[in-house]
Amino acid sequence: MTSQIEPKDETAVTKGGNFPDEKVAINDRQSSDGSLEAASTVNEKALLRKLDSTLLPALTLLYLLSFLDRSNVANARLEGLVTDLNITGNQYLTGLTIYFIGYVLFEVPCNIILKRTSPRQWLPTLTIAWGIVATLMGVSQNYAGFLAARFFLGVTESGLFPGVVFYLSMWYKRNEQHYRVALFFSAASLAGAFGGVFAYGIAHMRGVGGLNGWQWIFILEGLLTIVVAVASYFFIFNYPATASFLTEDEREFIHKRLKSDNDATRNEVFTWANVSKALGDPKVWLYGLGFHTMSLPLYTLSLFLPTIIKDLGYTAAQAQLLSVPPYAVAFFLTIGVAVLSERTRYRAPFIMGSVSIAIIGYIILLTTSKKPGVSYVGTIFAAAGIYPATALVLAWPANNVSGQTKRATANAMQISIGNLGAVLGTQLYRTESSPRFFVGHGMALGYLLANLVVVGSLWLVLKRENDRRVRGERDARLEGITEDEWLGDDDPRWIFQL
Repeated sequence: MTSQIEPKDETAVTKGGNFPDEKVAINDRQSSDGSLEAASTVNEKALLRKLDSTLLPALTLLYLLSFLDRSNVANARLEGLVTDLNITGNQYLTGLTIYFIGYVLFEVPCNIILKRTSPRQWLPTLTIAWGIVATLMGVSQNYAGFLAARFFLGVTESGLFPGVVFYLSMWYKRNEQHYRVALFFSAASLAGAFGGVFAYGIAHMRGVGGLNGWQWIFILEGLLTIVVAVASYFFIFNYPATASFLTEDEREFIHKRLKSDNDATRNEVFTWANVSKALGDPKVWLYGLGFHTMSLPLYTLSLFLPTIIKDLGYTAAQAQLLSVPPYAVAFFLTIGVAVLSERTRYRAPFIMGSVSIAIIGYIILLTTSKKPGVSYVGTIFAAAGIYPATALVLAWPANNVSGQTKRATANAMQISIGNLGAVLGTQLYRTESSPRFFVGHGMALGYLLANLVVVGSLWLVLKRENDRRVRGERDARLEGITEDEWLGDDDPRWIFQL
């Protein structure tokens, strides 16, 4: 961790990085054991493009399928799910809720398993498991079968997102991670867009094989997940030290650039003490609250958007297609905001700005009653703000938590705490509140306003801690510490990204 021991200066704080770019460049070229030669033969920009083109498509496809398989129940509802299974409106909501209970309970254990196994073993296996469950949902015969399938879908999907966030932190520098997480998360909005188109087409299979349209939605999309999961054993790689698509010079260069930036190159042994460090860090709980206040509007929108649009006065087929534009806008804005955040090296201002756009959307939905077109515009504003903000919120702890086990635990804790908001959200859009959905829209608006408070508070906490470290007020922690020892994000040489 040689570069992290360099003296801190104000540039590091204002940029939100661990140290100034100029310092990194100098230290990179002064590294020993052959690093100088590697630096002269490896083009860093070309290497990043190689990593992006090799790692991100596979991971993004897995998350697209994950989000598709969890949210296609909203499309299936319009195609006869509740009628065929004799499910009441409240029972349907319970089915949505139980998914997140399974998700929350198994998220932290899944990331611990990832740390103790490997990405190539764990991520494809999880994907096969939820693909099987998603497919079986299509042959549910009653309410009990629907509940069981939803619960185990949550269990099997719980390890993917926090696992991938941790995985990317082992490949990319801190300031590069959030853009890649945003690219990965953008698959959620793509899933919403594709889900509407797929559902519209698959619904025309109604009657084929004696199955209704909703059953074919689950079966075909679940089978697609299984096929991709089997193939993913061959295109998911572990870590840079063993990745076969890298040359020796590239491996050495990645090791060097990560060593100067974060803890990814350290051979950290799993200990429960490092898990406890995450549990005892107030900042980790604030990251969790940051996602908690986003997950309710995120999942209520993804799970109820087709219903919201249909109840504005459109047919089921029209609602399936009209659910595409909000997600398409969200996809492009998620990428655009991530690029701007990476270039400016700030997170909090872009989260708060995006949340403000979503707030405008819900105000439109709450105040417009007789103009379906205007209300529909409100859904576009809501999606346009929710998805970019959520992407940055989810990337934040991966940038700021140091210590591999602590970071893996913190990523999982954030999703678990966050998805408790989704548990609440699944009970808000009740049939009797249609078409205005005052309670659902009002709670989403309230949660977004709370997010502004949480993110603003976390911004202030991190900035104050950075200022203390720059002034040397935390240097006493280094007493008795050798140059190669590292205290994780408690180390006064670590500067938090804002």
